[in-house]
Order: sequence, then structure tokens, then C-alpha cells
Amino acid sequence: MYELEYKKWMGFNGLDKELKDELAGMNETDIEDAFYKTLEFGTGGMRGIIGAGINRMNKYTIRKANYGFGKYLFDKYGKGVSRGVVIAHDNRNKSIEFAKESASVLASFGIKTYLFDKLRPTPELSFAVRELNAIGGIVVTASHNPPKYNGYKIYDEEGCQLVPAYADKVIEIVESVEDVFKIDFIPYDELLENGMSVVIGKEIDELYLDAVDTVQLRKDEEKNIRIVFTPLHGTSATLGLEALTRNGYKVTPVKEQMVPDPNFGTVTSPNPENKEAFEYAIKLGKEVNADILIATDPDADRLGVACLHNGEYILLTGNQTGAILVDYILRTRKEQGTLPKKGMVYNTIVTSKLGSVIAKSFGMDVTSTLTGFKFIGEQAKLIEDTDYEFMFGYEESYGYVIKDFVRDKDAIQALLLLSEVANIGKNNGLTLYDYLLFLYKQFGYYIEDLVNVVLEGVAGANKIKEIIEHFRNNAPTTVNGIEVVKVEDYSLSVKYEDGKTSKIDLPKSNVLKYTLKDGSWFVLRPSGTEPKLKIYIGVLGSSLEDSKNKNKLIKDDVLKKIENL
Repeated sequence: MYELEYKKWMGFNGLDKELKDELAGMNETDIEDAFYKTLEFGTGGMRGIIGAGINRMNKYTIRKANYGFGKYLFDKYGKGVSRGVVIAHDNRNKSIEFAKESASVLASFGIKTYLFDKLRPTPELSFAVRELNAIGGIVVTASHNPPKYNGYKIYDEEGCQLVPAYADKVIEIVESVEDVFKIDFIPYDELLENGMSVVIGKEIDELYLDAVDTVQLRKDEEKNIRIVFTPLHGTSATLGLEALTRNGYKVTPVKEQMVPDPNFGTVTSPNPENKEAFEYAIKLGKEVNADILIATDPDADRLGVACLHNGEYILLTGNQTGAILVDYILRTRKEQGTLPKKGMVYNTIVTSKLGSVIAKSFGMDVTSTLTGFKFIGEQAKLIEDTDYEFMFGYEESYGYVIKDFVRDKDAIQALLLLSEVANIGKNNGLTLYDYLLFLYKQFGYYIEDLVNVVLEGVAGANKIKEIIEHFRNNAPTTVNGIEVVKVEDYSLSVKYEDGKTSKIDLPKSNVLKYTLKDGSWFVLRPSGTEPKLKIYIGVLGSSLEDSKNKNKLIKDDVLKKIENL
């Protein structure tokens, strides 16, 4: 089947020379990988390797995705499409081209677009959609993936990524396209001439930064902290730095990484979840004696932080940073007398329980969603005009939102508030790690881990499917010698516990969660955007050492079960 698609692409007279040359140089394995399946358009949009073929990111697959989104919007809004769609992009190869292709296809449906003049953070796109009263948004980004990738995410009129109920409608239209070479589009230069596309920039930046300033709770505290900041070559280079400096923080940027390099020349992986991404920041931090190091991923929706503690830089996990922010927000607002009677904190089913325990100790409610910030954005919309106040939303994968004027994770908000927490700590002789130890001592030693099993290509995709199906049909009865007492299958929307079966009231997702008798748990989840099987683990121990040991034993046992398949 893939050979026919290959011949179709090779036989298309209008094919870009760059893509044609790539096709001509492919061997049999390359051809199969580029054509064995259509690049999946899932509930989070799509992400893939840049190149020729139906399983690649290129102008034709981007046009196909935009045809689906454009028709969905036209069918839903009719004449209302004149409100327009906002488009942003990151620093990656082909991002500008893909952003303009998006505008060109949407214009064929009569949809006006607002395109940022240069790269911008993903959270600013979410903000701009609501600020401009648009009907949707698009971000061309592959987040923290390697340089060979790019991607495409779509947003609703609330600035929230489309949840499955709506994304499925777009997917259905996308999958109905039979010939990517016959999709209508209007050249981008014509759109600029006739006003169907408008360039936006600094005016939105100022409004966004003004909103970001409001996340501060003790804005007037004397600023004594020294910060090293890196955008990892990405979109927060300007706004991330400005958010800090305009509020009086002393910031030393990692100059080599302030450049929007699409090939991420200074890092193996531009992912603040990985210690390697902090190599340059740690070196600079030692030179300037920085108190904290802040790194944001290329599209600036994730944030990683390291703090200087006893002469070493300690990297905090997403769960740890989230717990600190939950406690700081609620504790400070309680002290200031502004803590609401009804407040809601959001996390996900794979997030540490520590943040939930903290939130509940302050009388707040906690809602856990499926993995994916779109579900938190959806929940934020549901409590509008109710007695509940949005207090905080976060997930273990280094994503946080403090105020819901953004309906996605927002590293710019997070870096400003986290700097405030660290600054107040320094003024009192404490580090962020001291804060974390205080939380552990008060609420319990919750320790988590994430294992990424990378399985690429056709064989990898099949292996991931095999592993999930095995665990689904042959649930382990013990892990590390401890009884499994609860199994949650989010694909079937069922929970098995105490010999009983009950319904899970969440959208379906290919996720399996196992809870052990001692309260420990682990989750198996195929990544929706990368060739990975993700294994999440969470434990509660009597000490840090005990928790780390429990965590390792569970990890080793689960990996052994997988290896034995």
C-alpha cells in the first residue's frame, strides 16, 4: 500500500523540489516509514518528523490538517468565521512556512487570520485568542522534541486546546481528505494585500505581560535573588526575560541559548525535564553565584527550575515545583485574608498526590483530569460564573497555570511567581529545596518517577501496542511483592476494585493505572506525540530514602515485566 502512495507523490508534477529530491533519495526502509501510515492527527493536534510523505510534517500534511480545522470552524460558526483565527509559531525549521500555509488554507473558507510577526510563546497564543475574540487558534510547534520534528496544535475560542468531543470532529474531516494535492488555498501574500491576514505583535505582548504581572502576590518585596534564565533557544527569550526584569529581578540570561536556533545547537534535547538541558545554565550559575536557574522549553509552556542548596544546584521535578506553588499561593492568600471559601486546584491522574493533600489542607477542592492541559482548560471554563475560584492548575510534566486568562500551561506566569517564592525564601535564609523539605515533613514524603521507553518506527509502535494490550488483558496481581488492589482502565472507562467494577467518568484514553495495597501506584500511557511508552510511578514513604527505595523497586519490577513480554 505504501508503495502506491510513494508513487503518487513522486508523480505529482507540482511537488516542491526539496521534497521531490528527498523522495528520490529514499531507500526501501525510508519509503516504508514515510508512507506506511498517515501522520496521526490526534486530540492534541499532530507532531512528526519534517520531510516528504504522508507520515511526515510538510506543507501538504499541514494543508490537510488546516482543511479539517477550517471546515470544522466554518460548519460551526458560519458567518461568524469573520472573527478570525490567531496563529503563532516557534523557532523550528519550517515553522514560519507552516504558519503561513495554515492561514492560506483557512482563507479558502473565508476565515481571517491574525499571524504574529515572529515567534511567540504558546501561552500568549491562548491569551490572544480570547483578547481578539477569535474563534480559534493555531500554534506551529513541536514543543521540546528533537530538531527533526515539528507540530501543529489547535485551540478553541476559549484559548483551550480542543477536547476530544470537538477534536474528534476535526479528525473525522481530516481523515476524509483523499488527495492532499487538491486542497484549496490562497497564497499568503494575497491575504496580506486583501486584509484576510493581519500581522500582530507588540500590542498583544504588552497586554499579555500586564496580565502576567497580576500573578504576583507580594510584588513589593525587595528583590535580592540572582536568577539565571534560559529559553533553550525558544520563544520565551524576549517575554520571559522581560517579565522578570520589568518587575525588578536581577537576571543573567544564557546568551548562547537566547538565539532562536532551530537546530538547538547547545543542547542534546531542549527539554527542561532533563538535567542535560541545564548544562549551560549551571555553568553560568556557578560563575555569577545564581540562586536559581530557570529554563523554559522552546514553546514556553513548560518550566524547569534548579536552586542552589548547600553549594549544589538541585533540579526540582514538575511535581515538586507544582506542590511548592500550590502551597505558596494558598498559604499566602490565607495570610492576606483573600483565600476564597470555594477554590479549585486542578491536576491530572498521573500527578503526585502531594499537591492534592496540600490543597485540601487549606479547604480547597481538587479535580484530577486526564493527562493533557486541555482538560484543565476545559474545567476552568466550567467554573466560570460559579461560586468557585480558579486557584491553580498543573501537571507532572512541568506545566503550570496560575491564572486562567491563559487556558493552557504557561511558563511565563510560572517563572514570575516561582521567582517570587525563591526571592522571599532567600530574604528569610531559605531555598526552594528547603521549602520542599518543609512540605515533605508536614504532608508526607511523596516521591514520583517517570520512565520513558522509547520505541521508534513501525516496530516500535507495534511493540507499544503489544505491551499495553498485555497489561490490559493480564493485569499484574502483585508488583514488588505488593498486592495490586485497584486497576483503572481509562480506555474502557472502568475501575476494578474489591471484586467490583465501576465506571470512570472521564473521556476515554489509552491509559492504565494500577494502585498497590500500600498506596503506591504506576501508570502505563503511550505518548500521543512521541514514540514513547510512558511509565509513571508514585509512592509515599516514611522518609525520603524510604520513598526513593520504594520507587526504584516498583520501577525495576514493571520494567522487568515489560522486558519479559
